[in-house]
Parts: sequence; structure tokens; C-alpha cells
Amino acid sequence: MVGRSLAYLAVVACASAATLSIGHAQTRAVIELFTSQGCSSCPAADRLMGELANDPSIVSMSLPIDYWDYLGWKDTLADPRNTARQRAYSKLRADREVYTPQVVVNGSYHVLGSDRAAIERVIAKSRQNTSALAMPVTLAVAGGRLTATFAGDGRAAEVWVVGLAKAVTVAISRGENKGKTVTYHNVARSWHKLNSADGKAWSVPIEEIDGEGVNRAAVIVQGGTSERPGLILGAALAPIR
Repeated sequence: MVGRSLAYLAVVACASAATLSIGHAQTRAVIELFTSQGCSSCPAADRLMGELANDPSIVSMSLPIDYWDYLGWKDTLADPRNTARQRAYSKLRADREVYTPQVVVNGSYHVLGSDRAAIERVIAKSRQNTSALAMPVTLAVAGGRLTATFAGDGRAAEVWVVGLAKAVTVAISRGENKGKTVTYHNVARSWHKLNSADGKAWSVPIEEIDGEGVNRAAVIVQGGTSERPGLILGAALAPIR
């Protein structure tokens, strides 16, 4: 199904009483999949997201949208903030391309979410911009708090923590996917804005990024604003429990 129709960030590791710093392979891509339980073309993209979620160089997030709910099945994971983010990307690109399954890579390019080869091509294209993911993000968990540290370079940016559910399986009983059971990976369930990316360390209680099924988090440093999301400058992802 193709139809016309916000900046997130850093991650965490398993909570413990002692401070735990976490090292990651350098992130080469942030992949945001705009998907819907009411979209017959989406299950293939949702399966691919499950594979990409196992790549330690990729921060992947599923962002279920709500504009197909009228077709006979109300998406149980949809969040209007995801719909707003997808539309903000399209307005900034000035192409008005809003569809499912749609992948946005590094805040820059969009492709069909089920096309692995196309995703790899735009990852490579995005990385030609030396500013993409050039800002390393360091994460630590201690005393029930997540701390993200990064070196700002003076560019305007927002820093967000996204609470993610690693895997959510849904049995769909109506609509275009009637009778199917689909598993969604790294589903965005909560959002917490830290502050501007001025090179400081930001800390947030893990309970504040909690949400239904949340067991990992992503930290994303992104140029622009939630209304005009730009290039992703830094990101990381890890489990919180």
C-alpha cells in the first residue's frame, strides 16, 4: 500500500548498581521504518527490520503510524507523533512523499521499507555527507539513570531518548492483514527530550523513558527541530533491562 497522506536519541545498557559505560561499533545508519498493521505491503518490511535490528552498526526503529486506521483495523501500536514525524520529513524534503512501508535513513533519504538493496544504497549515499553520524555518543547506566555524553560542535540540534520495545507480536483480525500475526521490532513507545546538543552530559531517570514493553532505548542527536527534523548527527542503542 502506498498512500499520500520526531528526532530521537541515545541508548542504554543493562541497569546495575555500579556505573556501566558502554562502547559500540560506530553507528553507520539510523533507520526509521514508518509502518502500519493496516498496510498489506508492510509485513515484508517488518521482517526486514527484524534482520536489521541484529546489525550492531545500525540503530533501527519501527514507527507505527495511524492514518490507515480507517481501513478496518486500528493499529494497536500507532502513535500520532510518528505520523507527524513522517510528514515533517516529507515537508522538509519538499516531495510530500508519505507512504508505508517507508524507511528514512539518517534523516536524509527515503526508500521503500522492504527493499534491502535500496536501503544499503541510501546508507552509502547519506554517509557521503561527512556530518552524518559524525558525533560519537557515549552511554552509561547507573542508579536507575541513563546518561548520554557527546561532543557538540556548535550546530543547532535536539537530543532525544526513545524508549523501544525490542519485539511486539500482534495478531491482526481485520483489515488488509486479516489473519496474519506480525512481529514488530524496536517499536518506539516513549519519547523524552533531553536538551540541545551543546556537548554536555545529559542524564534522565530510566523510569521517565519507560513505556509499555520498553526494554531498550535509542539516543539520537538530530539537526533541526521536531517540526523540521534534519540530518542525524549521532546515535546509539542498547538494552535497559
